[in-house]
Amino acid sequence: MMDKIRDWFGFGPMTQGFGAHGHDHGDGGGHGHNHGVIDPTIATTTRGIWAIKWSFVVLAITAALQLVVVILSGSVALLADTIHNVGDAVTAVPLWVAFVLARRQPSKTFTYGLGRVEDLAGILIVLIILFSAIVAGYEAIDRLINPRPIAFLGWVAIAGLIGFIGNEVVAVFRIRVGREINSAALIADGYHARTDGFTSLAVVLGALGVWLGFPLADPIIGLLITLAIFAIVWQSSKAVLTRMLDGVEPGIVDEIRHAAEHVPGIERVQSVQARWIGHRLHADVAIGVLDTATAKEVLSVTEALKEELSAHLPALAEANVRLENPANPPAPGMGSSHAHHAPAPFKVECDLAAGTLEIVDTPGGERMRLTIDRHADDLTAMVIIDRPKGPETLRLEPVADDHHRLESTVAPAEPHEFEARLILAATNREQVLPFKMIEPEGHHH
Repeated sequence: MMDKIRDWFGFGPMTQGFGAHGHDHGDGGGHGHNHGVIDPTIATTTRGIWAIKWSFVVLAITAALQLVVVILSGSVALLADTIHNVGDAVTAVPLWVAFVLARRQPSKTFTYGLGRVEDLAGILIVLIILFSAIVAGYEAIDRLINPRPIAFLGWVAIAGLIGFIGNEVVAVFRIRVGREINSAALIADGYHARTDGFTSLAVVLGALGVWLGFPLADPIIGLLITLAIFAIVWQSSKAVLTRMLDGVEPGIVDEIRHAAEHVPGIERVQSVQARWIGHRLHADVAIGVLDTATAKEVLSVTEALKEELSAHLPALAEANVRLENPANPPAPGMGSSHAHHAPAPFKVECDLAAGTLEIVDTPGGERMRLTIDRHADDLTAMVIIDRPKGPETLRLEPVADDHHRLESTVAPAEPHEFEARLILAATNREQVLPFKMIEPEGHHH
């Protein structure tokens, strides 16, 4: 029994041999602190889980001590701060729920397992914190309207200091462990805990204000802390709901595309899809390779990409890589007569973007497509083709909200031999790239 307890707190034999991964690309995108949600990148190492457990213990003890003083004193400022600390402590609950249920094997009904229960637990925690914040806000407003004396002012101040010390201990602990395992997310959580500590000091100021003869100081501080909790509830609910709806941080998609750049043989990344199932990431990536690549070479590229993805994204549980011909040529004898005679693509390389502009066949017909490897924020693209009867304008729009693949909504007119301009614009900047497309020899209209 004692061995199990030591293992749970990180002192058992399973906690030896920690270390960070040698290939650092951050945490696959920016991660902030959200109540009700543990950052999945932290949960990918035993040391990170150990830090979560100890943070839970320290903050739970801190909140319990504060709660005793709340009951004795009736301080609404301390009540709000206690709820704030409880909100931080219970972020470990969804992770614990996920780990317990993850032991169950996938079934015919739940083919992906029960990782989604972690999101449901996160929603429940956010709702509990919201309800508690409403109670704290009601009490603060009631005290503003109907002031009542606060007992044990000295103990209220001491409880505020306990809140500060508890958060500071957690802050130092998270930051140190975060640096050990190279986790930017855990380091950010540490600095968040340090900020929470200053919130606890506000309780001390409220107690001092009451002691100096300003009884409304306590409910005013309580109301300010409650407003901060409402802001956290809003942020956290967005994070949990986004994950439940298969949303991911934009940085994850960028990291997947970046990982593909490290793999020789990948000509382009056609599309990227990713979603969280619990604290594990699942990704689907469509790639394009040279037409001359053999089956063995394609298999080698696929395996190399999976290895790179695992190195770039520690939370990755599974990556499905599929081969997708960018031109999607129809079967012989079907489709348009020019399907196999597209002009050579135009390589785009400028400050605003880098990629490939080409005419491709799609299920909806021919389209002008810009496949982007790198781009500026808020990039827009338009192609203007010089025609004898006047310019032809094709606006390129994101395909399925994929800002790395822009396509025209209509087919470019025949013939496909012309001079044109690609106009790129982003944040008050514009670049015009002249180019020419020439149809293959022997192709006539």
